[in-house]
Amino acid sequence: MDRNEKTGGNAAAVKQNKMGTMPMGKLVANMSLPLMFSLLAQSLYNIVDSIFVSHYSEDALAATSFAFPVQILIISFSVGTAVGANAMISRALGAKRQQDANRAATTGMILELFVAALFLIAGLFFAEDLGLWFAGEGKEEIGKLSGTYLRICMCFSVGVFVETMAQRLLQATGRTFLSMVSLVVGAVVNIILDPIMIFGYLGFPEMGIAGAAVATVIGQWIGAAVALLLHAFRNPDLHFMIRGYRFSFRSAGEIYKVGLPTIVTQAMGSIMVSSVNGILRGMDGGATAVAFFGVYYRLQSFQNMPVSGLGQAAIPIAGYNFGAQNGKRIRELRKILLVTGISVALAATVIFLAIPGGLLSLFNASDAMKAIGEPALRIISLTFPLAAVTTVLGFLLSGLGNGLVNMIGTAIRQLVLLVPGILLLSRTGLKNSWYAFWIAEAAACIFAVLMSRYEFRKKVDPISG
Repeated sequence: MDRNEKTGGNAAAVKQNKMGTMPMGKLVANMSLPLMFSLLAQSLYNIVDSIFVSHYSEDALAATSFAFPVQILIISFSVGTAVGANAMISRALGAKRQQDANRAATTGMILELFVAALFLIAGLFFAEDLGLWFAGEGKEEIGKLSGTYLRICMCFSVGVFVETMAQRLLQATGRTFLSMVSLVVGAVVNIILDPIMIFGYLGFPEMGIAGAAVATVIGQWIGAAVALLLHAFRNPDLHFMIRGYRFSFRSAGEIYKVGLPTIVTQAMGSIMVSSVNGILRGMDGGATAVAFFGVYYRLQSFQNMPVSGLGQAAIPIAGYNFGAQNGKRIRELRKILLVTGISVALAATVIFLAIPGGLLSLFNASDAMKAIGEPALRIISLTFPLAAVTTVLGFLLSGLGNGLVNMIGTAIRQLVLLVPGILLLSRTGLKNSWYAFWIAEAAACIFAVLMSRYEFRKKVDPISG
């Protein structure tokens, strides 16, 4: 064992004590707050793009909405792979298996690079076809704009994959603040470059929607560089294995045992958005309705990011304490997650109910879009607390090694009930279609609560003492 590995092992013990002994409320805050800000910064990429693009043209805004499902898919694979590696690393650290943790970190990064290469190939050959397919017949110009945006985002998506994995390595050892720093840096770069490249300021050519994509990938690459540097110089608890490393399909399988359900879970958002867009584009004012739904999804992702950050923080905490056989702390974790998640969601609901028009105005919404969007935001926002329960419990159970609950819960709330519900209710009027969210979110919440009780009886009760 070399010097770095010895150092990593000693440092890891310090963090293990923190994960196993720090008061749970303080630990959750310590772990989740930086994650919340990190995910909020990440959501700014698409929100800021949409805000600036909306001032360029409504067609450009619709084009980014049609491209959004592929962007969700990129994030799904990057986050799912990293979440699987994170869960594996945390359990290894909790059981004091340092070399297994290092091996999982290395395997996770290799898998991220491999998937990024697949998106590069897909972007080179299929981006334009995807843009035209998402836009549908009669909207070829919007489809071409969408294809231009997609080609850049897909071909240079390696920044997302590297940044996400490096951030999760920092999070796995409790350094969530450093993880936040890398995302904030990337988001700030994107915000600065967006108007410059879209509208052609400071001597740059006016690039329109292509400029939004270029600004996004530059921000992602800079964020990735910062995350890698922070991991290399400020994360001695965990490092990539160089000597003696051999890629293991078994380790990859362990990563995707948790990671694949997370990928499917996140990818369902892509399928849901493209399916709903397909329903909306066939209605009167379809382009405006699609543009609104893209705006809604960005707005709800912005409010959902704090809840998701809370849930993702639970993965290493639950994983470590499960590895350490401390069921009491896992029960305490569940209580804190539910109270905090519901509180955050209620605050978001109040904002959406109070100022839906103001939220839409951020995206230069026309009167037609506001007529569609204001009642829709009020109806949908009432389901935010239910979604928060489903989300935090799904992530908690992923930390215990069961990613299927998260996947199935998301399938219920985003596909199985939501899309058919919107299709059926839209026949009675566009406004009524949004009530499908009430049905889907309630069913998913009930499922998550029941499965949480089952998993706790099976795994946590026997180690609760």
